[in-house]
Amino acid sequence: MFKTTALCVALLAPISAYAATDDDLHAIREEIRQMKQSYEQRIQQLEQRLQQAEASSKNAESTAKQAQASAQQATRPAVSSEGSFNPAVSLILEGTYGQLQQDPAIPATGFAMSPPNNTGYTKGFSLGESEISIAANIDPEFRGVGTFSLEPTGGISVENGFVQTSVLGNGLNLKFGRFFSGLGYLNEQHSHTWDFSDQPLVYRVLWDNQLADDGVQLKWLAPTDMFVEIGGELGRGLGFPGTNQNKNGAGAGVLFAHVGDDVGIENSWRAGVSLHQTRRSNAVSNAVDSTGVTNSLRNSFSGDSHTAGLDFIWKYSPNGNIRERYLKVQSEYFRRKENGQLTYGNSGTNPTDSYAITQSGWYLQSVYQFMPTWRTGLRYDRLDPGTASVGASIANVAVGNNVLGNFGFNPSRLSWMTDYNPSEFTRLRLQLAHDNSRQGLPDNQLFLQYIMSMGAHGAHQY
Repeated sequence: MFKTTALCVALLAPISAYAATDDDLHAIREEIRQMKQSYEQRIQQLEQRLQQAEASSKNAESTAKQAQASAQQATRPAVSSEGSFNPAVSLILEGTYGQLQQDPAIPATGFAMSPPNNTGYTKGFSLGESEISIAANIDPEFRGVGTFSLEPTGGISVENGFVQTSVLGNGLNLKFGRFFSGLGYLNEQHSHTWDFSDQPLVYRVLWDNQLADDGVQLKWLAPTDMFVEIGGELGRGLGFPGTNQNKNGAGAGVLFAHVGDDVGIENSWRAGVSLHQTRRSNAVSNAVDSTGVTNSLRNSFSGDSHTAGLDFIWKYSPNGNIRERYLKVQSEYFRRKENGQLTYGNSGTNPTDSYAITQSGWYLQSVYQFMPTWRTGLRYDRLDPGTASVGASIANVAVGNNVLGNFGFNPSRLSWMTDYNPSEFTRLRLQLAHDNSRQGLPDNQLFLQYIMSMGAHGAHQY
C-alpha cells in the first residue's frame, strides 16, 4: 500500500511543477509584451523629437542665412537708388599768423630753376589750406575719395580724387585718379597731419611742397609678420618737376618700397626707398639772384629729371601707450639729377645749350608728446644746390650773373614747435624758426596756427 501511494505522488509531481511554470511563463510573456509596447512608444516619441529638433535646426540655419543675406544686402549700396549710401564727410579748417623779417616769395639760394617759392605761408593773417573730403564705398569692389582744397585767395581745386579697389586680394591694391604719390614718408600726408606748420625745405624746392599726379598706382603688401610694401605709379607728369604735356602715354613714373616692424611693445620703425623719373618740356622759370631780386630773364629747360630718396621713422612709447607719451624721430633725403637743354633768357641772343645739375636735401626732426594733450618738436633742414654745368654759349653770357653758378652756400633752417591738442579734432600750434635758406637774408620767423577737424576723421598714416 505504501509503495503504491509513493509511486502515484512521484508521477504527479512533474505535472504540478509544469503547470506552475507555464503560468509564470505566461506572466513573463505578458510583461515582455507590455514592455515592448512601451519601449516602442518611447522610441517613436524619441524619433519624433529627433525629427522635430532636426527640422528646427534647419529652420534656424536657414533663418540665419537669410538674416546674413539681408544684412549684406542692407550694407551693399544700390547705385541706382538715391541716398542709398552714407559717405564720410569732413571739413578741415586751417589758419596761420606769420611774423617774418623777409619776403617769403624769395626762393632758396641756388634753386632759381625751381617753381615759385611755395612756402604755404605769408606775412600776417592767412586762412591757410582748408579742405573738404568725401569718402565712401561705391560698391563691394570699389571705394572713392574726393578731397577739395579751399584756396586762401578764393576758388576750389581738386587735391585728391581717386578710386581704389577692395577685392583684388593677395595684398594688392589698385588706385587710379589724382592722388599724392607714395614716394618718401611725408608726401602722402595731408597738411593738417604735419608735425610742423610747413614742409621741410627739401620738399619745398624739389617737390613744390607735395607731389600729386593724375595716374594709376599699384601697391602690394606682403603676407608676412614684418611690414613689407612695394609699389609703383604711372602718371601724367602733372606735378613739379614734371611738365603737363599734351601727349599719349605716361609722363612720369615712381617706384617705392617700405619695410617696418615692431621691437617689443614699445618700439616700432619703418624705412623706405623711392625712385622718381619724369621729363620737363619747355619748363619756364623766372631767374632770381642771390639777393632775391627777380631779373627779367626767363629760362626755359627741357630734359630728364631723376630723383632718388631714402626715408626712416622710429617711434617709442612707454608700455606701448601712445595716448600718454611717445617720441618720434624721422628723416628723409632726396637727390635729384637733371640734364637736357637750357635756353638762357638773355635779352639779346637767348642761347640754347646743354645744362646739367645735381641737387639734394634732407631734414631730421623729432617730436615728443610729454603729456596727453601737449607735444613739442625740433627740426633741422639742409640743402645742397650743387653746381650747374652749362654749355659754352650759355657760360659766355652768364658770367657775372649770379643765377647759374657755384654759390658755395648751403641753405638751412632750424625750427621749433609746440602744440596743444585737447582732442583729436583740435590743434593749436606755436612755431619759431631761424631760416637761413637765402644767402645774406637770415629770417627769424614766428607762426601761430590752428587746425580744426569736423565730421569723419579717418586714421592717420603710420
